[in-house]
Amino acid sequence: MKESTQHKHNLVHTSMRLFRRQGYASTGLQQILAESGAPKGSLYYYFPSGKEGLAEAAVEMAANLICETLADLARRYPEPKQFIVAYCDVVAGWMEESDFRSGCPIATTMLETAPQSPVLTKAGEAAMDRWIGQISAVFEGSEMDAEQAYKEAELVVAAIEGALIISRIRRSSAPIRQLAQLL
Repeated sequence: MKESTQHKHNLVHTSMRLFRRQGYASTGLQQILAESGAPKGSLYYYFPSGKEGLAEAAVEMAANLICETLADLARRYPEPKQFIVAYCDVVAGWMEESDFRSGCPIATTMLETAPQSPVLTKAGEAAMDRWIGQISAVFEGSEMDAEQAYKEAELVVAAIEGALIISRIRRSSAPIRQLAQLL
């Protein structure tokens, strides 16, 4: 990867990590620059709209990472129950790995920016639609009709988001693991 492209990647990845951990409002551009190792000029070169553009790219990166994870799990666990248990295990592992300091990289940013920022709201909506769509496809693969599969997938996403919050507050992955059994 060329150095300039690496700077862009580092800026977005660092932003995604910091927004997930400390929120959009609590993350400053100086911190992003310092932790990413990218020069200030590359920030405004790649993201002329500043923090909002960077956050949009971070939400898109997070969506891609979640969707890659979901696609991998769907290949390995095509049956919905196994898929949900495996996904909850992955999410619980992410929480444990962060010592319960992180949340969902999409939701954390959306809670602070939507609907005030149309750009970020649109990015968040696209991310959630992709996430729900991938889970819905697993349900449809088990002979569930498309409408019901979509509703079930939306419920799964909502439940996982809630479990992430409870897990972070309690500093325990138990709510996520219990959710896997309930779903």
